[in-house]
Amino acid sequence: MQNPLEYYKKQSEIYADKTKQITSKLRWFSLLRLSVFVLTGFGAYAMRSQWQVAVIIAVIGLAVFGFLLSKYTDLKTQKAINKNLKAINDDELKIAAGDFYNRNNGEQFQDPAHVYSLDIDLFGRGSFFQFINRTTIAEGAQKLANALKANDISNISDRQEAIKALSEQPKWRQLYSATSSLVEVETPALKIINWLKHYKPFTSVFTKWLPLVFTVLSLLIFGLIISGVISSLGIIGYWLVFGLGITGVYLKKINVLASNTDKIRDTFRQYATLLKLIEEASFTSRLLQEKQQLIKSNNQKASEVFKRFSKALDALDNRNNLIGAIFGNGFFLNDLKNAYKIEQWIKTHGTKVEDWFEVVSFFDAYNSLGNYVFNHPEFVFPDIVKSEAVIKAEGLGHPLLDKNKRVDSDLSLNNEQFFIVTGANMAGKSTFLRTVSLHIVMANVGLPVCAKSSKYAPVKLITSMRTTDSLTDDSSYFFSELTRLKYIVETIKKEPYFIILDEILKGTNSTDKAIGSRKFVEKLVATNATGIIATHDLSLCELENELPEIKNYYFDAEIVNDELYFDYKLKQGICQNMNASFLLKKMEIV
Repeated sequence: MQNPLEYYKKQSEIYADKTKQITSKLRWFSLLRLSVFVLTGFGAYAMRSQWQVAVIIAVIGLAVFGFLLSKYTDLKTQKAINKNLKAINDDELKIAAGDFYNRNNGEQFQDPAHVYSLDIDLFGRGSFFQFINRTTIAEGAQKLANALKANDISNISDRQEAIKALSEQPKWRQLYSATSSLVEVETPALKIINWLKHYKPFTSVFTKWLPLVFTVLSLLIFGLIISGVISSLGIIGYWLVFGLGITGVYLKKINVLASNTDKIRDTFRQYATLLKLIEEASFTSRLLQEKQQLIKSNNQKASEVFKRFSKALDALDNRNNLIGAIFGNGFFLNDLKNAYKIEQWIKTHGTKVEDWFEVVSFFDAYNSLGNYVFNHPEFVFPDIVKSEAVIKAEGLGHPLLDKNKRVDSDLSLNNEQFFIVTGANMAGKSTFLRTVSLHIVMANVGLPVCAKSSKYAPVKLITSMRTTDSLTDDSSYFFSELTRLKYIVETIKKEPYFIILDEILKGTNSTDKAIGSRKFVEKLVATNATGIIATHDLSLCELENELPEIKNYYFDAEIVNDELYFDYKLKQGICQNMNASFLLKKMEIV
C-alpha cells in the first residue's frame, strides 16, 4: 500500500528539480536566439550590396530564429506544467495537514430544496466538497457537485471500478490537472456549445476557391516583377488595394466571427491538450473506456480535430497584427480563407463538441474522486449487495475527522427498520447522522467509505436536519420544517428512501413536539420506511415496545471528577444522562 504523503513529498522534490533544469535551458535558448538575431542582422547588412545573398541570409536566419523560438515556447510550457505539478503535490501535503479552508467550497452548488445537500455539510466551508475537490475547470466542478447530489443507485460497481482505476494512476491525474490549469478560459463551455449549435455561416464554395486563386495570381505578379517581365512596381500597390477591397466586402461578418472566436481560442487550445491525454491513456475500466470512445469522430482523434480548429482560430487572430492584416488580406485574402476554414469546421464538428466537452469535464471531476481514493488507502469500497441489511458497517466513522481522534462505531440497520437515537448535547448524535448520510452518498457515488468493512444495499437518501425560516417568503421556522416533512412524506411514496431526521418539530412546545414526533415516526414506520431519527425526547423511545421495527440507540455522557466525559460510541438502549444543567452550572451561567 503506497503512502500518499511520502509520494507527494517525493514528487514535489522531483518537479522542483525539473523546473530548475528547464529554467537553465531557457536562459541558454534566450542567449542563442539573441545571437542568431544579431548575426542575421549583421550578415544581411554586410551583404547589402548583393541583395540576393542578403535575402538568403535573412531567410535562413529567420528560419533558425523561428525554430529556436518554437523550442523556447515548448520549454516555457514544460516549465509551467512542472511548476503546476509541484504546486499540486505541495497542496496535497497542506490538505492532509488540515489546511484546505481557502479552497473552492462549492457554496454555489448548495440547494436548500435538495433531498440532503444542505443537511450533511456537502458544500460550504469545511465541507466534503471542499475537502475532495481538485477540479480545474468550472464544468468539472459542476459535474463533481452533480455526482455528489445525484442520489443515483444504479451502476455503482461501474463507478467504483472507474474511480479505483484512476486512483492507481496518480501521475496521469496530476499531469491532467497541471495541463488543465495552464489556461484560464474566458467563455463557459455551455455558451460555446450554444454558439456552435446556432451559428449561421456566411461563406460558400466561391469563398473557398477565391483566396486560392487570388494567392496564385499574387505570387505570379511577384514572380513577373522579380524576373523583370513587369518593370512597373505600381501594379503591386493596385493589386494590394484590390485585395483589401474584396476583403472589405466581407469585413463586417468576419469581424463578428473574429469577436466570437477570440473568446473561445484558449478553451479549444486547452481542451485539445486534455483530449490528447485522455486518448493516450490506458484504462481498464469499462466506464472510462466508454468515455474514450466518445471522443472518436469518424476514426479521427478529437484532439487532432480540436487542434486543427485551434490553429484556424489562431490564424484568424493574426488579423490583429496591422502589418500582417494589410499584406495578408491584400495579397492572399487571409481573413476570408480562415473564416471559411472555421465555418467548415463548425459545420462538420459543431454538433459533436458537446460530447467532447462532457468527456473533459467528466475526467476533471473523476480525477478528484480518484485522488480521494489514493489519499485514503485505509478506506474500503462497500460490497454492493442485495440483502436484508441496508448498511452493515464495522468501524464506521466520519471521513473528515482526524483519524487519530475519530471514534468509530459499528452499524447494522435492516430494511424497513427505524432507529431512534438519543443522547446528551455534544455526545455525537448529529455527527453520527452525518456519518451515516455520507456513507450512503459516498457509496452511491462509487467512493470508498470511512469504515473497516461495509456491506451496502443501495438506497436513496433524504434528510431533514437543518431548516431555516425565510423572511423573503414570509415563512416561519416551524412552517418551513413542516414543509420539509411533508416533502419527505410525498417523496417516499414514489420509491424507497433512507430517511435521516434530527430533532424534528423544534419550532413548537415540548408537549406538542412529543406528540407530533411520535405520530410522524409512526406514519413513517407504517409506510415501511427505513432510517434514523435523533431526538432529546425520551418519550419517543417508548415506540420500541410497541413497534418491532423500532430500535433504540444512544450516545452517552458521564460526569467524572466534575468534568464532562464523552466516549462518542453508539450503544443500544436509551440515554439516561443529560448535561444541559451541568454545563449551565459549570460555565457559571446559572
